[in-house]
Amino acid sequence: MKNVAKFLVILCLAMGSVEALAQNVLDGAYIKENTPKRRVIPYTPLREADVIWSKRIWRVLDLREKINQPFYYPTQKTNERKALIDVIHDALSAGQLTAYGNPTFDDEFKVPLTKSEIEGIFVKWDSTTTQEDPETGEMKIAPTKVEIGPDKVKQYTLKEDWFFDKQRSVLDVRIIGICPMIEDFTESGEFRGYKRLFWIYFPEARPIFANAEVYNRKSDEERRTYEDIFWKRQFASYIMKESNVYDRSLAEYKKGLDLLLESEKIKAEIFNWEHDLWHF
Repeated sequence: MKNVAKFLVILCLAMGSVEALAQNVLDGAYIKENTPKRRVIPYTPLREADVIWSKRIWRVLDLREKINQPFYYPTQKTNERKALIDVIHDALSAGQLTAYGNPTFDDEFKVPLTKSEIEGIFVKWDSTTTQEDPETGEMKIAPTKVEIGPDKVKQYTLKEDWFFDKQRSVLDVRIIGICPMIEDFTESGEFRGYKRLFWIYFPEARPIFANAEVYNRKSDEERRTYEDIFWKRQFASYIMKESNVYDRSLAEYKKGLDLLLESEKIKAEIFNWEHDLWHF
């Protein structure tokens, strides 16, 4: 019996050693230390007295555009990379970020959501599906669990302030908030637009984004982070709203191609405002 007990103890220790070894296997040629330890570059101090012009802009970042694909992929998490919505979701679950509710009408970060409310956004039950009862043969409602993952989030709304800093003599921009959006369908399956999930206060999310890698097609060693992409404006977008007396979006008075042309017109006005400050 003593020999059997010793054998079992040795076997358990060996299994524990193998499991620990498996957990410590290095998936790569070296340990990556740069991105996990990255710190956020602080914004340049800004006073109200230094701002001689500003404009609030809301823009849509569509992940179907090729340049925006690093925000969308991978649709399944890997050890090194996660889609932007997975980065946000994990940070919300860990209590590192705050989500703000009523995203359709309020983007002023007034109503913080609880963890249960956040999980209720990411996980829903579809009660429209039916399944045959194997005993009676009757069709019964079978609720299906529907999770919102990277494949569901197709757009983001960015809220940002453009301003001219006279101390540095530069036109600058600060992203204030970011909001993921999913496709919205009627009960009959007809597409009716995009639905906003919640708002994230962007300055709070910057340290999270600074430690999340994105794919770089040139070199796996020189990968950027989500913070780098936003900081360097390496994404494509179109303006959906500018601050105005009616507080209305472009879609309320422009449609189709006219909406995109109006968006480009606003971009040109911002560029021309800065250009006209200088004399050549």
